[in-house]
Amino acid sequence: MLAKLSKRLPVRRHAVRPSVRRCAATGAVGLALLGTGLTAAGRADPDLDRFYDQKITWTACEGTDLPKDMQCGTVTVPLDYAKPDEGTLELALARYRASGDPRGSVLLNFGGPGGSGVLGLAHNRKDLLGLTRGYDVVSFDPRGVGRSSPVSCGADALGRALEATGGEGTADPRDTLRKLREVAAECAEHSGPVLEHIGTVDVAHDLDVMRQVLGDRKLTYLGFSYGTRLGAVYAARFPGKVGRMALDGVDTLTESPAEQGLAGARGQQAALDNFLTWCTEDLACPFGQDARAARTQVVRLVASLDENPVPTGFGDEFTGQDLALAIGQGLYTQETWPLLQRALAQLVEDGDTRGVEALATGGVALPVPRRDDHPLVDEEDVPLDNLPAALMAVNCADDPDRPDAGRLARDLARLRGAYEEASPVFGPYRLAQVVLCYGRPRGTDYIRERVKDLDTPKMLLVGTRGDPATPYRWTVETAERLGPSAVVLDNRAEGHTGYGSSECVHRKVDDFLLYGSLPRSGSSCGSEDGGRG
Repeated sequence: MLAKLSKRLPVRRHAVRPSVRRCAATGAVGLALLGTGLTAAGRADPDLDRFYDQKITWTACEGTDLPKDMQCGTVTVPLDYAKPDEGTLELALARYRASGDPRGSVLLNFGGPGGSGVLGLAHNRKDLLGLTRGYDVVSFDPRGVGRSSPVSCGADALGRALEATGGEGTADPRDTLRKLREVAAECAEHSGPVLEHIGTVDVAHDLDVMRQVLGDRKLTYLGFSYGTRLGAVYAARFPGKVGRMALDGVDTLTESPAEQGLAGARGQQAALDNFLTWCTEDLACPFGQDARAARTQVVRLVASLDENPVPTGFGDEFTGQDLALAIGQGLYTQETWPLLQRALAQLVEDGDTRGVEALATGGVALPVPRRDDHPLVDEEDVPLDNLPAALMAVNCADDPDRPDAGRLARDLARLRGAYEEASPVFGPYRLAQVVLCYGRPRGTDYIRERVKDLDTPKMLLVGTRGDPATPYRWTVETAERLGPSAVVLDNRAEGHTGYGSSECVHRKVDDFLLYGSLPRSGSSCGSEDGGRG
């Protein structure tokens, strides 16, 4: 989903460190067998046996500030499931052991696309330990993400793409499209072969390999934001392997990138307006005590940094679009509003970008990249731009729309006006994401055409009314599309996803995953249920 740079469970930040900018088979039976990865005899494809039969060696995790009780391992998957003998990838995994005898594992995806599951597991430890009453709690860096063959577009490539689609860069559409083609070529050069096999359909197959390797007959799964798309695709491809599945912050499966981008811009702008109303009630707010004036100041600040970027301590520059990204990160939950306020005060009052840089990258510090041929890279070798590069790559792989140059040129000015009206702060960045797939191969139509009318056990879908990234209507629309299997929990609160902020949502999700206890479809959790400290 091109509009969502960080649709994921908000990181619970206990301490934020200075960071850098990252910026056809014949017949229905044949189709069904291909969709599940099974042969007509009901066995796993013999060419994939070596992947499904492997064992994981768990060891102590090596990395910055990783919890002592978290273990790490790897799993090997084919680069191309259609040609499993032509290259492999190693995926990084992490887990917390069950507190007693586990009934199996629960696999988590924290969203993005482009978010590291290993770091997500580390940073959200407190919220997840309740699940260890019944499961080993496991997450992973998806292919192309984090330590799992990370993709990259190289230095400043994404920044140049943003410049090409904003401001005066749109004056000559042919020049804009030329620049976007150049960025696509640079991404392919820096990322290697994984870039052609990075979409959600591939990751869903990886998920099934992990399920088997972890020893589980059925997949128990908790997905946030983009992770809900992954869960839905898995359920469509492997319906017979679905166990208990909870999806929080539900993604759209049908809307075009342009529609997604507008929804995201509107949602973030509403969240920003709410934040500034809260901020200006505090004397420490760097924008004063007038909410309307504060909104104008933020717009001017973003524009000023785009015109005159601020140098950072890492030798690069912090732009207005970097600030828009940082603000967007800080708005995903009210828990991070104080952190966002302090980071903005540092910037406005002292010219110090460290706080907003940390927000822009999820509070994770990653040094300068060094790419090599090792399949599982060290933490310090993850490219600085891996998060936005992976987001773009996955969303493009999942999107079948590729308008030709003529149509895109005609639409660009109209879209720019609509996006700026939706949000003068977030609109330009969102617009850039819409057109960044230009120059890349056409993506799959599997998600739009095949992920529907599921024949699976009941799954729990959580939608939050005030979610700035995944509008509540997407939960309702996706539930209708998935069919009777979907049970909706209405979280009447603010923020992106509900598991980490609502005691009620947290309890109902855990009760379902641990005990199979489902709320009645259409039941709700209210804002009066309180947040989680």
